[in-house]
Amino acid sequence: MAQDIFDKIKQNRGPIGQFAKGVHGYFTFPKLEGEIGNKMIFRGKECLVWSVNNYLGLANHPEVREADAKAAADWGMAYPMGSRMMTGQTSEHEALENEISDFMEMEDTILLNFGYQGMVSAIDALVDRNDVIVYDSESHACILDGMRLHVGKRLVFQHNDMESFDKQMERATKLADQTNGGILVITEGVFGMAGDQGKLKEIVEFRKSGKYDFRLFVDDAHGFGTVGEKGQGSGEEQGVHQEIDVLFGTFAKSMASIGAFICAKEHIVEYLRYNMRSQMFAKSLPMPLVVGARKRLELLRTNPEHKNNLWKIATALQEGLKEVGFDIGVTNSAVTPVFLKGNLAEATNMTFDLRENYNIFCSIVIYPVVPKDVIMLRLIPTAVHTLEDVQYTIDTFVKVKEKLDKGEYKAEELAAVEVDKK
Repeated sequence: MAQDIFDKIKQNRGPIGQFAKGVHGYFTFPKLEGEIGNKMIFRGKECLVWSVNNYLGLANHPEVREADAKAAADWGMAYPMGSRMMTGQTSEHEALENEISDFMEMEDTILLNFGYQGMVSAIDALVDRNDVIVYDSESHACILDGMRLHVGKRLVFQHNDMESFDKQMERATKLADQTNGGILVITEGVFGMAGDQGKLKEIVEFRKSGKYDFRLFVDDAHGFGTVGEKGQGSGEEQGVHQEIDVLFGTFAKSMASIGAFICAKEHIVEYLRYNMRSQMFAKSLPMPLVVGARKRLELLRTNPEHKNNLWKIATALQEGLKEVGFDIGVTNSAVTPVFLKGNLAEATNMTFDLRENYNIFCSIVIYPVVPKDVIMLRLIPTAVHTLEDVQYTIDTFVKVKEKLDKGEYKAEELAAVEVDKK
């Protein structure tokens, strides 16, 4: 007898969804209110916030707010109507693409409505059943979902492990020879959880040596605007920017907006324009977002002090945490993880203490994103944080770690939280 799919959902709420009743509105789906900045309002109290990807502090930059407001007044949110291919093309969209190409020193650029959607669709467009994908085991969910559409072979190498990469590339080469297909390697410029950069230089060396023939697709969502002398991203930082065949960036991190882009050779971008289903069959990016992105890119390009301020804070935070004995992994980006030992209940009780008693709001990451009995507190420094914010956070983390080590956060259940369900 067939099972009702809604009965199945009742029985299996998913690895995170099973805790929804106890955590919704606090640990998941929390409401941060007020102006986006280093301090925001959580449950009626001002908190020091380390969980917003406003890397360069552009979210409330006066020139950005002015450009956004003027574009909304001039155009509204409806224009242009229709997809780019049909009725949604404008000179502003073309100008933004050209400006990104110039800044990134790449031949051409295609705008994407959303990064997640765009990544999924780009993977689908670039490979067919004869091709093989080789990807890093810690690739973002959008990459994994894009590969679900791929009906050909896909092989995973252990995170940033070049010996594992070598083995999988050997397998991929044999498979591609059998199918007369190609190989697409997908990795990230900066991995958003642990903050370490992908081994782009090492991967490129395999191709330069002639050992393997492949194309390289890099998701540099967290690297664009934050690393590299010009802010071009991880490829620039590692000296292999021009060796990246398909480069993805997003407006949702350093540019504090919505949308994304892909840079590549002109003929590749033209192919994507006519074959990326998420762009062919979706409404064009609204004009205020396009005009606002142009202003953000201008500030990113001409005002290096924003990136300098970001790194002043990130360096102080990371070095300060290490000095007092915290494990921040191998991050070489602004993303700052803090690894602790503890279970789910300890993690939630500690986070509750941080938010309610110390007024610090940071993201909590637990299994299955990290191994069991590991707690990761993920901090995102920004250009609008202060050195006082950094010192207060380090001092507070020392206190809560002492409590954790003494067993003060042990409990049979998650912290009980009264949440307004409205």
